[in-house]
Amino acid sequence: MSATDPQHGRHLSAGSERQRLDPFVIATGDASPRDQQDLMERPFFSLAKTKRVAPILYEAGGQHVEVFGMPEHGMATIWDADVLIWAASQTVEAENHGLRTSRFLRFTPYQLLLGIGRATGAREYRLLKGALARLQSTVIRTTIRHGEHWRRHQFSWINEWEELTTRDGRVEGMEFVLPDWFYRGVIDRSLVLTIDPAYFRLTGGIERWLYRVARKHAGHQPHGWLFEVSHLHEKSGSLARLSDFALDLRRIAARQPLPGYRLDIWREGRREMLQIRPCNLSTVPVDSAVETLVTSGANAIGTSGAALSGFRAHEPQLSLWPETRIPTANLESNKESNSSLLTRAHERHGASAVRRGAP
Repeated sequence: MSATDPQHGRHLSAGSERQRLDPFVIATGDASPRDQQDLMERPFFSLAKTKRVAPILYEAGGQHVEVFGMPEHGMATIWDADVLIWAASQTVEAENHGLRTSRFLRFTPYQLLLGIGRATGAREYRLLKGALARLQSTVIRTTIRHGEHWRRHQFSWINEWEELTTRDGRVEGMEFVLPDWFYRGVIDRSLVLTIDPAYFRLTGGIERWLYRVARKHAGHQPHGWLFEVSHLHEKSGSLARLSDFALDLRRIAARQPLPGYRLDIWREGRREMLQIRPCNLSTVPVDSAVETLVTSGANAIGTSGAALSGFRAHEPQLSLWPETRIPTANLESNKESNSSLLTRAHERHGASAVRRGAP
């Protein structure tokens, strides 16, 4: 049994959510990039460009995140997450203008690729379809956003997607359906932050993850945020050994590639610390395309995504249809972070407002 899309005469399967959802048709695609905060501070994505099937199992502050990648496609990567950033950006922008939105998005691939700073050739279209396949096949289980009587929520980043092609194989349009968990986290404005468009230029998985952590926790606070490196390692979901992960952080701190943030690494006894502080915050648009939608079999960058064994991060491891301040203060804290080091950090570095890392 199937239903027909009355607007385009297409047949939808009986199980398609698109039968009961009104489409949110993207008109131009212009929107300031915005990210969903839950995705910024917890390990929901692989940081490697090699295929990852080993799950992420993370727990902090009584909240659980479990991510499973299927053998055929592998786990969704932090580059694939650009699709979700784009969807969140379009949704918030439309609602800011009083337009009705939906979990069911219709758009052209050109709009999406342009919005995340990508080239728009045949190769990028093909890689986009690979990203959508990984987003749909990745399974997430989490207790985040479930209050006192918590329950475990299971979903995929995309419930379903479809493309419209011409007879010669050219993709003219796409559509997909977002999961309710993600969509609710986007329409709740307190759970969304703007990000620098230059984020899309970052080519390393750890760099991209670290920027999102910086934007979520350090924000625009003058003294930023303080983390213990071992705690960051666990938060990242990386399969790399702690020593390799720490080496990556030192190399990144030496290059200072994060737009709007400065990284400083120092030691407190036997503990290695990373302080993230805002500097030269910018919202300059992306002015060049980057090729960061990659196949699962592409070579990994650096050591952070090395395919080591283990199930926890800290073990060795789609339609054709032609701020000066953060909005909400980062008030969360985590007993597993660096609270015992803050007083000594103040004395050593003269910072009067270094804050603790959140889960």
